[in-house]
Amino acid sequence: MRIDVRFADRVGIAQEILAVVAKRRLNVVAVEVEPPDIYIDVPELDAARLAELRQALLQVAGVADATEVDILPGTRRRLHLDAVLSSMADPVLTVDAWGAIIVANAAAAAVAGVPEAALTGVTLSELFGDPQLHKQLVDGGFRAPLREVMLHGEPFLMDVRPVTDPANALEGQAAGGVITLHAPRRIGERMHALLHMGDAGFESIIGDSAPMRALKARAARVAAVDAPLLIQGETGTGKELIAYACHQTSTRRDAPFLALNCAALPENLAESELFGYMPGAFTGAQRGGKPGLLEMANHGTVFLDEIGEMSPYLQAKLLRFLNGGSFRRVGGDREIKVDVRIISATHRNLEQMVAERTFREDLFYRLNVLNLTVPPLRERADDILLLARHFIERACAQAQRPACRLTAAANAALLTNPWPGNVRQLENVIFRAVTMSDKAILDVSDLEFAGSRVANGDSALGDVRSWNEAVAEFEKALLKRLYPLYPSSRKLAAHLKTSHTMVANKLRKYRIPG
Repeated sequence: MRIDVRFADRVGIAQEILAVVAKRRLNVVAVEVEPPDIYIDVPELDAARLAELRQALLQVAGVADATEVDILPGTRRRLHLDAVLSSMADPVLTVDAWGAIIVANAAAAAVAGVPEAALTGVTLSELFGDPQLHKQLVDGGFRAPLREVMLHGEPFLMDVRPVTDPANALEGQAAGGVITLHAPRRIGERMHALLHMGDAGFESIIGDSAPMRALKARAARVAAVDAPLLIQGETGTGKELIAYACHQTSTRRDAPFLALNCAALPENLAESELFGYMPGAFTGAQRGGKPGLLEMANHGTVFLDEIGEMSPYLQAKLLRFLNGGSFRRVGGDREIKVDVRIISATHRNLEQMVAERTFREDLFYRLNVLNLTVPPLRERADDILLLARHFIERACAQAQRPACRLTAAANAALLTNPWPGNVRQLENVIFRAVTMSDKAILDVSDLEFAGSRVANGDSALGDVRSWNEAVAEFEKALLKRLYPLYPSSRKLAAHLKTSHTMVANKLRKYRIPG
């Protein structure tokens, strides 16, 4: 039985309490003193003897009560700490002031290839095979920046935190340290979790037009095949969204999806981001080196956006990785092998670039094992208003304003705009209209089609001289744009939610198709 004796603190009271227990020849196996309580573990004590012991303890000056408890507080803390350490996927070590391991969790033991208990007393020098590392940590009071270390041939980022004793008179002296080792893949999983919330499969992609249904059906098939995938399409069509949906539908869904925009970084930075680098590889490099996206996404997917902008040098290095699955970090001489699926995307014509010798032909064929082409927004008119409503709802939520809607004229303007920037441009137009207007109903005047013919004054209306002429020009432009997508008067009337007779008359009037 374990008991809690509550007392008023004074000199010698703990000794007197234990003397009462000892007088009854009860064996004490553990004592924890946390004023105003002293916790005592007495295995031989039972309920009957507790009543008599309690009366005796109350005779000690300052003792207020003695009650049974289920577990000693220190034991409870140790059990919870053990559970926390065991649940951590990252290797964790606690060491004393001289760098000897006090506690290691199961993940650390698994990497070291020994039982947890076997690591107790092992020094950092013995574990990592690096006496210099041991000396730096101990001499530095376990205050050190992130650095890369090797443990049993595997790279880890080491995070060190000192353990200090508040009662220690020597300010800043560490009583030991806590060392956490982060594997590159675990870092990649955290990046993935921060960047991508939710499943975001094909069901999250807005679009029910015929081109989008065909794209989703094809994408669902290629997603299941574990081979390089090339996604082509104009800028702003949502290629990364398609790539992520393919990842989420594949067998790699539980591993990281990490992306690199090849056009956003100069060659040297893009190389270090993708392949990582060794300590001292270049000026300004992080001390201890850094894993690249390929290491952090092991067993997952790396998305290379704007692959057509990749330099010839990086093209050669990527080709080597695709051929053998291994690479070297910048400044390194050790081959690193990972299992990563490459999904690439570009708005450029890679076949033409191959013909012009600005893109490697052999790399093109390695990337283009599977391929998808994302249709531009102008070819999926059925999705324009669907997307617009979605963007309005999201923009209203972001702007913390009441919901709003578009007029029929605004809807027609969205349908006739050529959208050179595709879905991204549509999102920007809607966001700008919602945030810059307080009206509940948005009209054409609220839509700023930056970069389009409307914005430049070269719209479908042309240089009109009267209201009737403007209406006629608008009707003609709208019907000419939509008729190829709905090639009959009945289909077009159903889409525009108007009379079949009226649409048929207008088609004849404007000689569409001409």
